[in-house]
Amino acid sequence: MTDHPLRVSRNGAILEVVFDRPKANAIDAPTSRRMGEVFAGFRDDPGLRVAILTGAGEKFFSAGWDLKAAAEGEAPDADYGVGGFGGLQMLPDLNKPVIAAVNGMAVGGGFELALAADLIVAADHVRFALPEIRSGTLADAATIKLPKRIPYHIAMDLLFTGRWMEAAEAQRWGLVNEVVPAADLMARARALAQILADGPPLVYAAIKEVARAAENRDFAGVMTQIGQRNFPTIQKLYGSRDQIEGARAFAEKRKPVWKGC
Repeated sequence: MTDHPLRVSRNGAILEVVFDRPKANAIDAPTSRRMGEVFAGFRDDPGLRVAILTGAGEKFFSAGWDLKAAAEGEAPDADYGVGGFGGLQMLPDLNKPVIAAVNGMAVGGGFELALAADLIVAADHVRFALPEIRSGTLADAATIKLPKRIPYHIAMDLLFTGRWMEAAEAQRWGLVNEVVPAADLMARARALAQILADGPPLVYAAIKEVARAAENRDFAGVMTQIGQRNFPTIQKLYGSRDQIEGARAFAEKRKPVWKGC
C-alpha cells in the first residue's frame, strides 16, 4: 500500500514505514495522526510482528516538528493523534518490536521518534541533535527519556547545548545498537527484523510490557506482579501453546515454530 506522506509496505510479518515528506521529513499534526493510525494498525494486526521505521533519502530521518506549520499557527499541544507526536511515543499497548533505521539527520522530534523505537540502526553519516533550547522550547520526550538511556551528564550536555552528536558517538554511549554504511542500512534493518519476526511474539510482548512497568516501579514490586501474573502479556504467555512449544523444541533440539497463541 502507498500513503503520502508515508510509504507503507508489508513483507510477510514485517511492516516497513518510510517517512517521505520533503524536504526534511518534518512532522505536522495531520502527518502525526496518520502515523498513529499506521502504528495502531500494526499493533492490532496479528499477522504483523515487527515494524521498521525509516526516512526517505539520505539527508533527513526527520527534522521533527514542522516549524512551517508552527509559523502558520499549529500549537505545540495540537492533536497529534492516538500515538502522540510521531505516532509511536504514546501509543498504548504497543507490544511488538519496532526498529528505527536512521538514514539521515534525526533532529528534535525526529531524534525523539528514534528514541521511541526498541532498536536503532544508524547509517554512518547520521547526526543527532536537540536544538529546541535555541528556540526557547522544551524537548519534552527527550528530557524524559534521554537521561535514562545514556549517562546523565551526556544527556544534559545534548539538552542544554543543542549540539550535534555523530553516529559514532551515539554508538559509544549505547544510544544506537549498530552503525553501518548507508548503503547497508536497510539490508541490516531487514535482517534484524527477520530475526525478530522468527522469534516468539508472546515473549516479545511480555518483555515490552514488563520493561515499561519497571521504568517507574521498584524491582521487588514488578517481580511480584510477574509472579502473580498481573500483567496481561504474562498471563497470556504462561497459558500459551507457544510456551509448551518452546520447551519441547529445546528438549528435541530443533527450532521452535511460534504461533503467537
